[in-house]
Amino acid sequence: MEFITGQHLPRRTFIRGVGATLALPFLDAMVPAGRLWGSTSAKSLTEGKGTRLIAIEEVHGLAGCNREHGATKFLFAPEKAGREFEIIDESALVSLRPYREHLTIISNTDVRNAEAFTPPEIGGDHFRSSAVFLTQAHPKQTQGSDIFCGTSMDQIYAQRFGQETPMPSMQFCIENLDQAGGCTYNYSCAYTDSLSWASPTEPLPMIRDPRVAFDLLFGAGGTEAERAARRATRRSILDWISGEVSSVQRTLGAEDARRMDQYLTNVRELERRIQMVEGRNSSGEERALPEAPAGVPDSFTEHMQMLFDIQVLALETDMTRVISFKTGRDAQNRVFPDSESDRPFHPASHHGNREEAVLEFNRINQFRVGQLPYLIDKLKNTMHGEESLLDQSVVLWGSPMADANLHNHRRAPLFLLGHGNGMLEGNLHIKAPDGTPMANAMLSVLHGLGVDDMHEFGDSTGPMALNQADPATTDAGT
Repeated sequence: MEFITGQHLPRRTFIRGVGATLALPFLDAMVPAGRLWGSTSAKSLTEGKGTRLIAIEEVHGLAGCNREHGATKFLFAPEKAGREFEIIDESALVSLRPYREHLTIISNTDVRNAEAFTPPEIGGDHFRSSAVFLTQAHPKQTQGSDIFCGTSMDQIYAQRFGQETPMPSMQFCIENLDQAGGCTYNYSCAYTDSLSWASPTEPLPMIRDPRVAFDLLFGAGGTEAERAARRATRRSILDWISGEVSSVQRTLGAEDARRMDQYLTNVRELERRIQMVEGRNSSGEERALPEAPAGVPDSFTEHMQMLFDIQVLALETDMTRVISFKTGRDAQNRVFPDSESDRPFHPASHHGNREEAVLEFNRINQFRVGQLPYLIDKLKNTMHGEESLLDQSVVLWGSPMADANLHNHRRAPLFLLGHGNGMLEGNLHIKAPDGTPMANAMLSVLHGLGVDDMHEFGDSTGPMALNQADPATTDAGT
């Protein structure tokens, strides 16, 4: 067993043991001697190309995108554009009120490439929409191997800058994506189940099981047999490398030692929770999700939080800077008791424009968006150099669908969280002119991430100003 270091700790420092590899978070000891925080050379270790991107897809849109009731009651887009916007109690975004300084709401943008282009495509919105979200490209209708869509924005960024990290990108999901023939309207399940596309013909697999993700982060460097043997002992990975960890800790200053202790505590606690879920789900008791692996919690909130924890650890250790996260599956019938609604998700989204049913679907929306504060707090409280991960990240949340009752893709919901190393000022509601493609906002995000030589993305018509003082009077679509 060994740890790899030098006179000062390199940014890419690992502690290795049998069947376990632990990457370290950013520490002051990683700044070479003579370089003070605030200097250009020191700040370059955490800024610039180091901006993190987390792209999160919501399926079925939001009740607030329903024109007859949701939009007029401001259940998604606030009444006012600019910086004086209000998030009302009934808004799907009410849980984000405390984070408005990091929040950029973008309303009134369209995802037209998710619409039907030919008569055979009519009705197939649920089975092509996810493929459109991050590609903003129209999928080829096929059940064969000749799938074709576009390269997703997360992969454009990963291919340009993600090669500097051990994993150029990571892809996560909440729901079962192995549907075995569960995709219809002559669309391949690849379109429904894949959010990230390395090329128009290469959808990337997504990780659902927290155990798989944990072993990917911390089990590298050993065989599956070694990892299985380690898990069988019920010992933490930290127990297998405790001597090497202690050796590193003895070289650290007080602040680095505190940061290292917190990081190790987070790793150990996450591993403990995974073990508890596996034990509970392997006990023989009836499960709410009988098809799910033992490491997948039956609780939606618990599952979301565990995957958020893994994502933050991956960003904190610079194992990756690019993450996509699919939080649902189109046409799913899961019930969310914690939302105070007993309606299955898909039927609830078809509310028939009835006010009571719109508000019930909105309660489910509030619950699902309400998972985000857990992630935002984690990013805000995790320092990377002199700034938090939230200040150095862009969390892009949106849906390729607007009003699921109509399978409508006009005026779809989108918002950004974080400051992205200065890319976003926050505290802003941008209401785009009618007919503005959502791709315009994504093109601007790509520019802010450093892909500034890209002139078009999907059906974009030009970049969108993301920090404008008065978006109501500025043409955000050109």
